[in-house]
Amino acid sequence: MATTKNINKVTIITTLFVMVSLCDMVGVVFNIELLRSVFKPMLMLTLLTLYVVSMQQVNGWYVGALVFSFFGDVLLLFEGELYFMLGLISFLIAHIIYIKIVLGWINTSSLKTILIATIPFLLVFFALINLLKNSLNELFVPVVVYGITISVMGIVSLLFYLNRKSVASKYMFMGACLFIISDSVLAINKFYTTNNLFPIIIMLTYLAAQYLILRAVLTHAKTNK
Repeated sequence: MATTKNINKVTIITTLFVMVSLCDMVGVVFNIELLRSVFKPMLMLTLLTLYVVSMQQVNGWYVGALVFSFFGDVLLLFEGELYFMLGLISFLIAHIIYIKIVLGWINTSSLKTILIATIPFLLVFFALINLLKNSLNELFVPVVVYGITISVMGIVSLLFYLNRKSVASKYMFMGACLFIISDSVLAINKFYTTNNLFPIIIMLTYLAAQYLILRAVLTHAKTNK
């Protein structure tokens, strides 16, 4: 009975997360600030609730990553360089936590595997910085630091996948790649050129990334009891 109740809770909260995400996306597509202000802060809160009801013993580090992602979501709702910087710091901390979690899943790796995992993300990082460097101005260093951090997240997720081709590693790798796409498009939209499609791409990839990372954390926990 307890298992059935738990499954029902997971289903209900998953449905709630989908509904909140759809409402937020409507706000993005039609540029309705009220919808965004109401539903964007709820995204990580519903995802956190989904994680807690899905686990008997929660990972405090992962909870922390969702909390900092929540702060990042809220701060980026506001205009201005200060809010952008604070939002950047919040997501930077979230990514560092994700890196720590994935590193804890990796046992050993050869130098060859590390190089294979590193090269594609370094190429993407340098290409993006080269594109944006002339318009970053005083934000050059913070953006570079953030870019390095999320590149490392991509590297360790690919390293995890190359070492253990499990369901959890696939979820984590896809989530990391989508997060990099989301943040890259956000940077291009803010510092290089704007496009009406960019905000939609940013949120779609972000939501998918966070959900896939959740699935990775849940799957890894259940298969490594």
